[in-house]
Amino acid sequence: MGNSYAGQLKSARFEEALHNSIEASLRCSSVVPRPIFSQLYLDPDQPPFLPEDVKPKVEELDKELVHRYSQNGNLDFSANQTVNEMEDEEEDEDMSDSSSPPIPYSQKPAPEGSCTTDGFCQAGKDLRLVSLCMEQIDIPAGFLLVGAKSPNLPEHILVCAVDKRFLPDDHGKNALLGFSGNCIGCGERGFRYFTEFSNHINLKLTTQPKKQKHLKYYLVRSSQGVLSKGPLICWKECRSRQSAAASLPAKPNSAVSPSTTPEGGSANGYKSGFTQTAPLSLRATDVANGNANGGRNNVLSSAVARPMPHLTSPIPGCAAGDQASMSSSGPPKKRHRGWSPGSPVPPPGLAVPVPAIRPSTRTEPLLSVPVPQSMLTGILQPQPILAGETVIVPENLLNNSGVRPVILIGYGTLPYFYGNVGDIVVSPLLVNCYKIPQLENKDLDLLGLTSSQLLSVENMILLTIQYLVQLGPDQIPLREEFEQIMLKAMQEFTLRERSLQISAQCISVSPGQLPWLARLIASVSRDLVHVVVTQNSLAEGISETLRSLNEMKHHQKLPDYVVAICASKIRGNEFCVVVLGQYQSRALAESMLTTSEFLKEISYELITGKVSFLASHFKNTSLGDDLDKLLEKMLQQRGESVIIPFNGDVSECVSSQEAIAMVSTQEPDLDVDTFQIYQPQLTVARKLLSQVCAIADSGNQSLDLGHFSKVDFIVIVPRSEVLVQQTLQRIRQSGVLVDLGLEDNGTAYQRAEKYVVRLDNEIQTKFEVFMKRVKQNPYTLFVLVHDNAHVDLTSAISSSLSHGEPSHGLADRVINCREVLEAFNLLVLQVSSFPYALQTQQSRISSSNEVHWIQFDTVDDAASEDKLYFGLNEYSKSLQWGVTSPLLRCDETFEKMVNTLLERYPRLHSMVIRCYLLIQQYSQALMALTTMASLRDHSTPETLSIMDDLITSPGKDKNGCGHMLVIRVPSVQLAMLAKERLQEVRDKLGLQYRFEILLGNPASELTVAKHFVTRLKAWRGNEQDDWIPRTYQDLEGLPCIVILTGKDPLGETFPRSLKYCDLRLIDSSYLTRTALEQEVGLACCYVSKEAIRGPIVALDLSEKEHEKANGSENDSDELLIDLDRPQSNSSAVTGTSGSLADNGVSSSSAADKSQKQAPPLSFQTVAHSSVDEGAYPAFTAGETLKQECDSLGNQLASSTTSKLSSLSSVSQAFRWPGHSAKDSRALRAALPRIVILSKAAYCLLSSQKSGNLPSSSSLLPHADVAWLSSLRPLLHKDMSSEEQSLYYRQWTTARQHHADFGGQGEASGLRSFHPRRLLLTGPPQVGKTGSYLQFLRILFRMLIRLLEVDVYDEEEINASDSEITQSSNDHWPDIETFSKMSFDLSVHDPKYRTISPVYTEQLSRKLFLCCKETKPEEAKKRETVSMMLTKYAAYNTFHHCEQCHQYMDTNPAAQVSDSTLHAFTFSSSMLGEEVQLHFIIPKSKENHFVFSKQGKHLESMRLPLVSDKNLNAVKSPIFTPSSGRHEHGLLNLYHAMEGISHLHLLVVKEYEMPLYRKYWPNHIMLVLPGMFNNAGVGAARFLIKELSYHNLELERNRLEELGVKRQCVWPFIVVMDDSCVLWNIHSRRQGGFSDPNVSLKSVLQHMEATPKIVHYAILGVQKWNSKLNARSTKAPFSRCHVRDFILLNIDLTQNVQYDLNRYFCEDVDFNLRTNSSGLLICRFNNFSVMKKHIQVGGQKDFIVKPKIMVSDSLAPIMPLQYVCAPDSEHTLLAAPSQFLLEKFLQHATYKLFPKAVHNFKNPVLAIDCYLNIGLEVAICYVSSRPHSVNVNCEGVFFSGLLLYLCDSFVGADLLKRFRFLKGATLCVICQDRSSLRQTIVRLELEDEWQFRLRDEFQTANSSDDKPLYFLTGRHI
Repeated sequence: MGNSYAGQLKSARFEEALHNSIEASLRCSSVVPRPIFSQLYLDPDQPPFLPEDVKPKVEELDKELVHRYSQNGNLDFSANQTVNEMEDEEEDEDMSDSSSPPIPYSQKPAPEGSCTTDGFCQAGKDLRLVSLCMEQIDIPAGFLLVGAKSPNLPEHILVCAVDKRFLPDDHGKNALLGFSGNCIGCGERGFRYFTEFSNHINLKLTTQPKKQKHLKYYLVRSSQGVLSKGPLICWKECRSRQSAAASLPAKPNSAVSPSTTPEGGSANGYKSGFTQTAPLSLRATDVANGNANGGRNNVLSSAVARPMPHLTSPIPGCAAGDQASMSSSGPPKKRHRGWSPGSPVPPPGLAVPVPAIRPSTRTEPLLSVPVPQSMLTGILQPQPILAGETVIVPENLLNNSGVRPVILIGYGTLPYFYGNVGDIVVSPLLVNCYKIPQLENKDLDLLGLTSSQLLSVENMILLTIQYLVQLGPDQIPLREEFEQIMLKAMQEFTLRERSLQISAQCISVSPGQLPWLARLIASVSRDLVHVVVTQNSLAEGISETLRSLNEMKHHQKLPDYVVAICASKIRGNEFCVVVLGQYQSRALAESMLTTSEFLKEISYELITGKVSFLASHFKNTSLGDDLDKLLEKMLQQRGESVIIPFNGDVSECVSSQEAIAMVSTQEPDLDVDTFQIYQPQLTVARKLLSQVCAIADSGNQSLDLGHFSKVDFIVIVPRSEVLVQQTLQRIRQSGVLVDLGLEDNGTAYQRAEKYVVRLDNEIQTKFEVFMKRVKQNPYTLFVLVHDNAHVDLTSAISSSLSHGEPSHGLADRVINCREVLEAFNLLVLQVSSFPYALQTQQSRISSSNEVHWIQFDTVDDAASEDKLYFGLNEYSKSLQWGVTSPLLRCDETFEKMVNTLLERYPRLHSMVIRCYLLIQQYSQALMALTTMASLRDHSTPETLSIMDDLITSPGKDKNGCGHMLVIRVPSVQLAMLAKERLQEVRDKLGLQYRFEILLGNPASELTVAKHFVTRLKAWRGNEQDDWIPRTYQDLEGLPCIVILTGKDPLGETFPRSLKYCDLRLIDSSYLTRTALEQEVGLACCYVSKEAIRGPIVALDLSEKEHEKANGSENDSDELLIDLDRPQSNSSAVTGTSGSLADNGVSSSSAADKSQKQAPPLSFQTVAHSSVDEGAYPAFTAGETLKQECDSLGNQLASSTTSKLSSLSSVSQAFRWPGHSAKDSRALRAALPRIVILSKAAYCLLSSQKSGNLPSSSSLLPHADVAWLSSLRPLLHKDMSSEEQSLYYRQWTTARQHHADFGGQGEASGLRSFHPRRLLLTGPPQVGKTGSYLQFLRILFRMLIRLLEVDVYDEEEINASDSEITQSSNDHWPDIETFSKMSFDLSVHDPKYRTISPVYTEQLSRKLFLCCKETKPEEAKKRETVSMMLTKYAAYNTFHHCEQCHQYMDTNPAAQVSDSTLHAFTFSSSMLGEEVQLHFIIPKSKENHFVFSKQGKHLESMRLPLVSDKNLNAVKSPIFTPSSGRHEHGLLNLYHAMEGISHLHLLVVKEYEMPLYRKYWPNHIMLVLPGMFNNAGVGAARFLIKELSYHNLELERNRLEELGVKRQCVWPFIVVMDDSCVLWNIHSRRQGGFSDPNVSLKSVLQHMEATPKIVHYAILGVQKWNSKLNARSTKAPFSRCHVRDFILLNIDLTQNVQYDLNRYFCEDVDFNLRTNSSGLLICRFNNFSVMKKHIQVGGQKDFIVKPKIMVSDSLAPIMPLQYVCAPDSEHTLLAAPSQFLLEKFLQHATYKLFPKAVHNFKNPVLAIDCYLNIGLEVAICYVSSRPHSVNVNCEGVFFSGLLLYLCDSFVGADLLKRFRFLKGATLCVICQDRSSLRQTIVRLELEDEWQFRLRDEFQTANSSDDKPLYFLTGRHI
């Protein structure tokens, strides 16, 4: 077709062309830089070429790949290409007619001056579809528009017109040879050769042009008239690929389609596809590489009934399920091309291993998107494929050799396989180790490398061989191990480079040395590793290996590994590894399957009867007898009788009726534990709570805790009936439902079920009900607990496509659904013991939201705990204890039997074989122990000792208690088989009443035989009649075998009577960290410390060690000895004692869930109490186990090295309690379980030498994640779980089917963390359930606490009853009546209980009651009470909610600079100078102010009119002075004002302004001048009032111009404290019982509506206390002191000022001045304000220190030292003088006014001021102003006179009106010494008062601080 090249090339011509083509591509400047190996190995003598001398002649695919390279060497995938097109492109040239090698094609140069631009024809016209899609194109009849593809423009299609006779029909047939076409661009017609046409349209091909390759699509017009790409042109019967197209109508593009969803991952991180029909030819190259990141490679199999062989195209980014590319007629005519040959690293295409085993038809599409990753800087070189590059797999290879070889892809081009490809497996296990990624500099530094390109191919080959040589016969290659070897080698090279200053090239191996070195290294392997070196291609080496394998005789010894090296001069060295070892090849093939896949494979083998040979093999015993016949024979011998159920030997028989009737003869000895939470659980619950608080405080509005008043929850657990029941039990026992107020005591038991939901098909409806509750209860905080969150991580999308198990993806559908993510009142708490899969780069949980279980060794009281956690790490370390009977064991005998069987049955999955053997072992052990002693030698000692213990322990116990054995059988079908078989053997041997056999199937409930339930009930004593065991813990004490099945163990807790865990079926298919650890996690539990001390004594110790061991028993420090010492006898000792001590949590075997109530325990220890995961029973060191113990023989088998007979003499190691009649109540320690592992798992776990991490931690963390890079640091052996999390987040990435896959990685910067999601992680069975239930409880308590506030609750003091009452129905005071009431001078505020009382006539009649507690130093703690916040509360900064966050925060984009600073100056007559205040006004609040025309200058603050009536506004501006409370001040009035607009100004000191501005960016600030930084609250109130009056005048002037009368402007302001939190209304109509909360808005609006309000000076409300409502007779209004919250008329009080110097009592002083001016002060008694007790800020005392500190340890300075004689040597103090004076006066009563003490009849006269001079002295306040209203002083003799900074109104005449007692004292206070003297002269004081020089004092300040002076004197 087209111009087919006829004739064969001569070899010389071919070699020359090949040579030129390689040379040209290497020299060509247009492609990526030269690869390292070409630089290293090119012959330097070759003559230099210029780039233009040779045109690049690269095969089309290679060229296309080169074009896909972006500049940095990354592959660049165009996202618009669908799978099919891409696969079409590469496939077509493979299918050419000729069988000749491809020809380097030389194109004719373009005619002079013509256009050569890609996408345009030579006439320069555009041919690209994107440009022409809207054009109308005329084409001749019989022609069609088709799309051509240019290799240079992969993203474009070129439009051509072609005669349809030369195109194929729908069946790919009837196309005429040749070509006829026209150019659409320039209109040129009549091209008769495709070569000519391709030149014209500038295809610029490097291979011979063929229409089949380049004419790809029909073009069709859509209904809108747009020309677009249509169906593929079906050349050559669609290349046998209809299925791929047919099955993919939607053509998912692997790079973008969200529907691409592979299944669960395999152990090594690779995925293999399976077929039923062995493909005839397999392109193993396509299998070659895992995703560039080592991800699982999945095949998209079609959805037709017969799945195709899985082949994938090597084009990156594309996944395809091709049919076998040839029909079955024979070998293909032309070989497929694999990776671009010779390129140092194959492009990251998809790898599909050849089927290892053929499971039942699978229909789910498995599609994977590789993540592109930079390859080596390599050039893709043009390489013809040599004839030898195919491998024919011999027929019957598996049958002849018994081995299915595994080919580990190495480096270079793997050949194509065809023939019997079902008998080989291609594994990409190590392929990513050889693709060394480019790393960033920071990662290189971290790894200690200078560059990541240090290893040559030769080095890699040698390292591989070295690694294989050192692998033991029981080990398989592990990717993670080999990656570390590569890394170490690179680090070595780096060190040598640095030390020797030579480049890496100098230390590389030359290609000539390679074969010799390789053979040298392999020579030490005892023939287990062979090296095959070939010259031409790898295919030769592989073919040779397979051929010799096929022809090998059975007695010949096979090598385990053959390393095939191709030392080709042309393309450098390539290699691969062929694994032939019986064990290794099988383990590698099986480990490529995911758990789900191998379970399907097993069920397929069982269903199709493939196991029948194996089953028949096991019909006989090891002695050759027919097993069934033997059993029948025994049954007949025994007749009706059965073996005695308990309390008797196995030889004793009773009738079955007797057996059923036997019940416990003694008191049940199982304590049923009360539910408890232990210290570690409390600690972790608190950690969870503080993390929730951190989320709330984070400021991103994701959680507003102040919004919620209730906690509700749901627990989602995996599909396990037992786990559901276990969680329910914990919830019931913990009482959490009642504590959270969710259920009543009576109903909680039944209703608990709605709080636990299983992830099964019904979850959708239950979950919708829950989400409805979430939406309907916005004030309830819901917690969604996802327990065992690591179990099903499949994304919902992938599972819906894969038609996988129905439960797949359910968790994703629930936890990650939009409603959950968006619900603001829903926290998601994911709980997991193996959280690694949740900690990837795409994790949805922020690492700061992870809460890790406390590290046991950090718990201070670990040594004092009685129960210690014994986990995986302790198990690994226990192997170094040197005890005779280890806790972790490997059954060597069993493994040998397995290996023999594996060789015999190569086609069966090894787990099937292991399971059948295990059943046989247990059956024979049962027979050997009861009837056929001859079988003893045919059972492994491990199995025998376990069964012996299981059968004999109930016989020695009067109650029938015994041990539990768990056998883990992941396949449900195998488990059912095992249960039936073992039950049959047990029943025929008459043991059915001795022990129970249960199937632990997650899908079903426990079913226990009736007589065993009766026995359990008898032990428990108090259970109801219908009680049945629902959890494994309910089986405490029951002798039983539990066959635990299911894909994963799901966190079920086992009772303490569990003694053995048989994990012999868990082998190399479990090589990921999660899979392995969760299996061993079954055995983790809390153990008694005694259990760990036990072995010490049994060891062979020297005398000294003995003493040390015994001495350490009570020495808690000794217990924490590090377990990581070198192993010697002593370390074994100390190790044992410490091993458990290192975790400070104790508890029974409680499960993952902590809270469980304790199971009935079979080793009755005091420990029982610990049921829960954390109980610590009270053991004392001296109480050792007092029971007789059986000889070790049947208790603990040693590792099977010795036969059972010798075991009995072994010294006792762990002493599982025997059950002796003498002391059945004896202490039974909780002991660690004994775990029997498969060889693979044992080798891995036993390799741990030290550190806190088990050796399993080096494995891939979870099958659903992939390593990001093969170069990465090791997990450090002492990493904490927090550090592990950060490591995994950096180095692992979610696979495509993982639920987190869509999440942005950390690298992208766009973290898609869900803000309300937490992760709780802790080892298995450590007590996490208890912890999260406790967390729910304390979260609820905290919410209640957050909704509560401590308010002052103090009764009024000095209560007086004489009030004129108005009619109580009045809402407002009547001014006429009110003005006739007298002012109550007494202060009633309980805050002022320690100040001087104000003199009234009533006071003079009272006697002073002296109480001890009123000494001012011992300030009495003020009474507070906790109140619930209501919706009208004022809040501090910690409150966040949707409604007020705008009020609180500026929007995040806006900066603080959105507010502007304005100076405002006015003159103050009091200060006698101009005052400049600063306003900070946010943009949003500028409408409250008036600015000058230019808009810059602040003129005034707007005030409303008296006549305004707006229900949605408050007229008065609110001023709140605040100091030291930027966080805690209640400055958020949004809710108190019901969200209406209001004017609120914060008054702050200059130095505190930045803090207040940071926390309250949306508030208007009034900043006091710097001179007031140390001033008291008087200054703030003074300036508020001065400013407000000045502003009133300005507003009056402004509004007057607009025609408003001056008196119409609103003259009131509100001054309120920053601690006012709630307002209440008290009205008679409410019967005096309730005091409903009202808003600040309604209180203010009510007060502002007072008739004739402008005649009142101050309006206030009373202070709340709890007795207010009881006193219902109170008048609605009082004329008395008001404070805290006042409405102040600044117009009327213009001439009454706050004393700006004051620190204390400034409001009492101001009220007295206002009243004496004849103004009205009204208190509304129907309202009260609650004040919050805030512990920080406010009017706190200064800490008074000396001005010059001499030393730090000075004694505190007493108030009497605050004053001194002028000019004395007294210590000067650093504090304001006014503060010192006020404090001194409070404490100096006895010195200053001795006559006044306790003498209320003779008060101290204070003129124009009120100062607190101590509780014992009454002050008579008198105003000197003319016309002032004063108390009646007639006939009063004063005991003292206090003159404080008196002004000119105080004259000598005034003083002469008052009479004083003889000896009365005087105190005159002035600003300085001269004014003091002038005052004495002006007031003629010396006439009546006697002064002495020594009676002059000053405050103890330095003269810079302007001390105050005062003089004292006596009345003559």
